Formats: sequence, structure tokens, C-alpha cells
Amino acid sequence: MHPPADPHAASGSHAPHGASVHGCSDRDPRGHDPAGHDPAGHAHDPYVRVRGAREHNLRGADVDIPRDALTVFTGVSGSGKSSLAFGTLYAEAQRRYFESVAPYARRLIHQVGAPKVDSVTGLPPAVSLEQRRSSPGSRSSVGTVTLLSNSLRMLYSRAGRYPAGAERLDSDAFSPNTAAGACPSCQGLGRIHRTDEHLLVPDPGLSIRQGAIAAWPGAWQGKNLRDILAALGHDVDRPWRELPPQDREWILFTEEQPVVTVHPVREADRIQRPYQGTYMSAHRYVMRTFADSKSATLRARAERFLTDSPCPVCEGRRLRPEALAVTVDGRTIAELAGLALTELDAVLASAHTGGEAARVLAQDLRSRIAPVVELGLGYLSLDRTAPSLSAGELQRLRLATQLKSGLFGVVYVLDEPSAGLHPADTEALLGVLDRLKAAGNTVFVVEHHLDVVRHADWLVDVGPLAGEHGGEVLYSGPPQGLADVARSATARHLFAGPEAAPARPARTPTGAVRLEGVDRHNLRDVSAEFPLGVFTAVTGVSGSGKSTLVGQALAREVAERLAEPGFPVRRLVEVDQKPIGRTPRSNLATYTGLFDVVRRLFTAAPEARARGWKAGRFSFNVPGGRCETCQGEGFVSVELLFLPSTYAPCPECAGARYNAQTLEVRYEGLDIAQVLDLTVESAASFFAGVPAAARTLAALDGIGLGYLRLGQPATELSGGEAQRIKLATELQRLRRDHTLYLLDEPTTGLHPADVRVLLGQLHGLVDAGHSVVVVEHDMAVVAEADWVVDLGPGGGAQGGRIVAAGTPAEVAAAGLGHTAGYLARALAGAPPMRPRAAGAAQAHGSSTAPGGG
Repeated sequence: MHPPADPHAASGSHAPHGASVHGCSDRDPRGHDPAGHDPAGHAHDPYVRVRGAREHNLRGADVDIPRDALTVFTGVSGSGKSSLAFGTLYAEAQRRYFESVAPYARRLIHQVGAPKVDSVTGLPPAVSLEQRRSSPGSRSSVGTVTLLSNSLRMLYSRAGRYPAGAERLDSDAFSPNTAAGACPSCQGLGRIHRTDEHLLVPDPGLSIRQGAIAAWPGAWQGKNLRDILAALGHDVDRPWRELPPQDREWILFTEEQPVVTVHPVREADRIQRPYQGTYMSAHRYVMRTFADSKSATLRARAERFLTDSPCPVCEGRRLRPEALAVTVDGRTIAELAGLALTELDAVLASAHTGGEAARVLAQDLRSRIAPVVELGLGYLSLDRTAPSLSAGELQRLRLATQLKSGLFGVVYVLDEPSAGLHPADTEALLGVLDRLKAAGNTVFVVEHHLDVVRHADWLVDVGPLAGEHGGEVLYSGPPQGLADVARSATARHLFAGPEAAPARPARTPTGAVRLEGVDRHNLRDVSAEFPLGVFTAVTGVSGSGKSTLVGQALAREVAERLAEPGFPVRRLVEVDQKPIGRTPRSNLATYTGLFDVVRRLFTAAPEARARGWKAGRFSFNVPGGRCETCQGEGFVSVELLFLPSTYAPCPECAGARYNAQTLEVRYEGLDIAQVLDLTVESAASFFAGVPAAARTLAALDGIGLGYLRLGQPATELSGGEAQRIKLATELQRLRRDHTLYLLDEPTTGLHPADVRVLLGQLHGLVDAGHSVVVVEHDMAVVAEADWVVDLGPGGGAQGGRIVAAGTPAEVAAAGLGHTAGYLARALAGAPPMRPRAAGAAQAHGSSTAPGGG
């Protein structure tokens, strides 16, 4: 049964839990009494009721949320809204589902533990669309993300036209990601990577000891390989070009891995014993690193010594010849996978391949393409690799897949679905959220984008601030009622409207970096100029080529010219949203270098000096000072057989991570575990007298991260938090050389209140003589830029061109592309679109287009 068209039509004298404090008088969106007493006498309770939620920083939160409605969870970054939506509601729904699964099957599924909450009632099954922080692999594509490639492979397997006498192939034979289908020459990648002597040895005038083989690793590993060559009898002190050709060939390309005894050269301050060393050629090292390394940095370094070209066997089509011999309407599967989805849909609609199977499969494929096209992604092709997609494109692909699933009566929990979306793209997103609700589902959205917040049927505002100063449900009710909540940061931005861009003195560029003829992805012979000494914003709809232009073309141009005499930029800093660490052992303190300062302070304490302890004693990553029961983790896994494994505080150290002897050492009254448990805000006052620590903490606090704990694991940080930690790490370094900062959507995951803080820091960098270039969708940020480069007009093949470039006022006045109208509103400080009133819920969104009112 579909929800009524008027979700807020009825009103009553009682408010749901969490709203009554603020005088909200609305009943549930369908007129039921929130206490659970339906005035019509039905026993059905239309609310999800949460009591005593204590996940992370939530402080015993109680809240009632209506089902069959679009509910948005708001609050400043770190306030606890994700802990409520995902950590409590989704986790509890998942736990209940697993309880219904057979015990044996339960053991085979990764399960999360029970959330810290007293009770949750009225909760349907839930589907999570949480943002994935990890990067997709090179074999992942639009087809695999949307599952469209499965349907296309089935079409070729069951209804394709085979050569005479050929056996019918299973659908796996049409996948480049399986042994049955992948081209044996390139393993299904479509490209062959090769290297040669000129790439591996760029300067043949150097000897091996001087570093002639540039592709080898640095530090000890490289020295080890040189010592092994010397032990094998090769002359490592002779210039490379003077070595015999057969020796050069063997050193660089042999697949042999001889093991020899190495007698290292003795150094005065070190005792070095002989050891067994295994040789690896430069070619083998580069290929293995590129294929197997988990480090993006090492892979990127290895790629510098490789050239790639289409596979000569499959000609870049990735499949075996027998799969490429099968056609549908005269085309191979590789040809159809290379078409834009809009073109693919047209081909399927007019295909003349006969048979009922072909008709059914083509119809199913078209029905799966439709929601992807509806979300504005019709320009993508199935073979487009996932790593080349923007975050906004990936998010919408996953949403489109859910739209086709046809689930009914479930809770969808979405994590900032507007992240990475241009304001024009957000309108399509609102339509999809409405359709999920209209299909009989409940939609919970954690969101900062004010247009999405205004579109909600119900708001749950968490705050008032972040971390230990948040965790309280300030309001739960229809959007209009939030206006009366004085403590809500969301209310101030939602109802006051955007501030007009503050008047700043016009900055004069000190130079420029010019790109000529950029030809990459969808950029076709693009030329662009980026002024230096100013704040530049690069805009455009999702897929228009922004990240390619800035993160690849501009970054590469500047990196190659840094050593050029007279080039004005001396340093390049790229600040992205990749994790600062992949394990709980990495944390804010270790990444910023603050932990080194803290350990030195503890090493200098009288108790530590008396025992002769060094800084390593205060690391939880190595034996000595750490608790060996949990090996410095602070918790132990408890296996419960048929129940999910649960994590309990270590019985030995009670979660402190260190052994009792280490914790006896104190600095200013605190042991090292207590210091790691301090928030950045608390630590700033605690270490006020330690300049090295105070500088780092001031940078973190100044960028809005005062609520994070020093020892907070990297795995618990959002992409936005990781990016701001990287930026704060740069801010503390006090470099005077002209630095170019490149930031990719730095406001992702930020509440409007936090955006103001971030803008202050970015303007501070420019005022200090540096240059800042941001890829950005938030028009409040773009309005404050000195220069704007707008790409478009559309995405994919319809984009990749510079639509307009100039000051924000000039770009807005030009009226070209999708950005101009939204930017004009931001420059004018136009009043916001009001939260939709009762009865205003529409099937495809209620946002007013720029300039339309």
C-alpha cells in the first residue's frame, strides 16, 4: 500500500519522542498518536522507536521516526547522526535478520555485533547504501557495479548468433574476469604492459652503485640488490653503458632468482653479518610491484617504468576469440559494451535477433538500463572502468541498481547520497528517493545538502556540536518545526538561507599554469589556464571531466615542472579523500606525527629515564611496552560459534593497549593510554606548553576536527575527515615556498557550519602567498573563489569542454551550462527554497530550479 500523498496533513497534541521538548505538535505523518495509540483503534504502530542509543558518542538517545516516509538525519560533522542511522538502526536490523538465518549458514556470513541500545521497535528489514571508502579495482566496471554485464552476457550466451559448428558457450565465457573468458595474452585487461632498457636505466652514464637502475627500490632494498650483483661477480662501479650487452640484458630482464651469500661492506657504527640474498631483475621487480602491491604509491612509481598498449591478440577487447565470434544483431559483446548506455538501449530496442529468449533478455536489460539513464548516467558505457568514475557517478550507479530491485517494505539507509553531485544532479537524486518511498519503503538518509534536507518529510537533528559535545537528539519532526530549535546549527542554515559571499579585496594573480591540448578520458584537446596566487574552483556536473583536468592533467604538468628554473610553484600538495591508514593501528596521532612528539615526552619522564626506556617502549605496535594479550589492539575477539564474533575489551589491559609497567609512566598526571583518549580540543589545552604538539593540534582544531580522539583508528574516519587531517598536516608545516594545493571536493561530508571553517583555512593559505585549486560542487564555496573554471555542459561525451572561465560573477552572468544559475543564486545570497509544506511531497522532487523563483 502506498503512503498517502499528504504525509503531514494531520496534526495532534502529542509529539514523537525527541520532539516534544521543542514544542512540536505534529503527530505521525499519517495522523497516528506517537505514543502508539492509533485513534482509529488499530494496533499498528507506524513508528520506529529507539530508546537508550549509546553507540559512539550518542548519550542514551531516544527518538521516534515514522515509517513509509523520507527521513533525513542532520547535524554537524561528528555529531552522531551516522551512529544513530547506521551504527544503531541498520546494525540492529542486520542483527535481527541474521537471527532468522540457519545457525550453520550464520557462521559463513560476516556479522556485526549488537548495537549499544536499550530497545528498537517497529524496525523493518534494512538495506544499507553506505559510502564505500575503498577504491574499486581495475577489473571493476560500470557493468559489474550495476550487474548489467551479467544480463548482457546471458543475452549472448542464450540468444547470440554462433558460427557454424561452434559449441554454445556458458555466460562466464563472455566475461573478461573469468578464466573461461579472459584473453590468455593480457589476462582480460585488454592492455599489455611492457618495459625496456631506456625506461629502466634513464641515465646510462651512471654506475649501478650510483643508481643507474632507477626502477629498483630505494633504501636498504636497493642496496641489497646491488650487493647481490657484486657478490655474483658483476662490476657495480663501472658506468652502465660500458657493461657488456649480455650482462645488461641479464641484470634487467632475467627471470632467474639466484641466491648468494652477501658480505656487506662494514660501516664504523654498525655490525653487519653475512646473509643469504635473492636476486630479482629490475623487470621482474617492476612487474610484480605493479601487479601485486597494495600500495598506490608503489604502484604509481612502478607505472613510470612501463608503457602500455592494446593487447595484440584481442586488440583490447579483453576476451577469447571464441567469445568474440558470437554476435547479437551483427555486433560482438565488446562492441555493445563500448556503447554509451543510451545508444545500447536504442540498439536493443531495434535488434532483430529472433526468438522468445532474445526478446525477454533484451527487455530485461533495457529495464535495468532505464534507471541508470534516469539518474543522468546514460553517457557511460558498460566497459568504463570503475576507478575512472567520480564518487558521484559511483553513488548513483548503486542507487539505480536498488531502484530496479523492486523491494517493498524495507528501510533504505543512505549515507550522504548527494556527495559529489552537482546541484543539477541532485534534483534527479530527489526523484529517486521519492520513488523508493512511493514503492512502499522507508528511506533514512544521513545528509548535509540543504536541498535534500528541505525535501524531507521528517528530520532528526543530532547535536548540538561534535564528539563529546554532541550525541543528543535535538529535534525529531517535520522540517518546519526545526526553526524553533535555537541550539540547532542546521536550523540556522536551513531557514536563514545562504549568506551572500563576503566582499573580499580582488586578488591579483602572480602567474599562471597553462595546459594545452589535454586529451584524456572525455577531455578532448582541452586548453585551460589556472592563475596562481589565488583561490580557483573547478565546477561542472558529475562526469564532466573536473577530476581528470585537475587531479591528472594539472597535477602531472606541475609535478613535471617543479624542478624547472623560474617555475613559480615550488611544491605540489594533493589532498584527496583516501584513507590515512587501512588498519586500526593507524590513527590521527600517528599520521600527523603528533605521536612521535608524545612518545618523546614520555621517554623524557623521570620514571622512563630511570628504567632506560626509549621511545619504542611507548608504541603499541611493537613488543616491549604494549599489552601482549591483545598485542596492542586494546580488544580481543570472542568467538560465539553460531552468533557473530564479538569484540570485548582486553581482560589484561582493559582496552588501554599497553602493559601495566608502561602505564606507570605519567606525563602531567596522565599515562600514555589516557593521552591517546583525549580529544583534539582537550589535548590542545593539555599540550599548550609544548610547541611541537600545540602547532599540530591547533591546525586540527582550526579545521573543525576538535572532536576526534588522538588515538581514533583510521578505519573509523570518514573520507572527509581523512582529507581534512591531511590538510591540517600540511597547515602545520609552515612552508614558505609557493605551494599549489589541489583538493578534490573538500566539502564532501561537511555540514554548512563546517564548510565556513574550512573556507577560512583555504583563504588563509592563499593570503599566505600560496595557490589553491578545488574541484567543488558547493556553490557557497564557488561563490568565494577568485576564479572559476566550469566544465560541461553535460557528462561523459556531452562534457569535457570548458563552458566558461572567469570570476564567479562573470561565470554566473554568462549564463552558460548548468552551473551559472546556481552560482548566481549563491552570489546573491538568495533565500533558500523553503522546506516543503504539508501535502507538497511530489513524485519527482520539489526543488525550485535556479532562477525559477
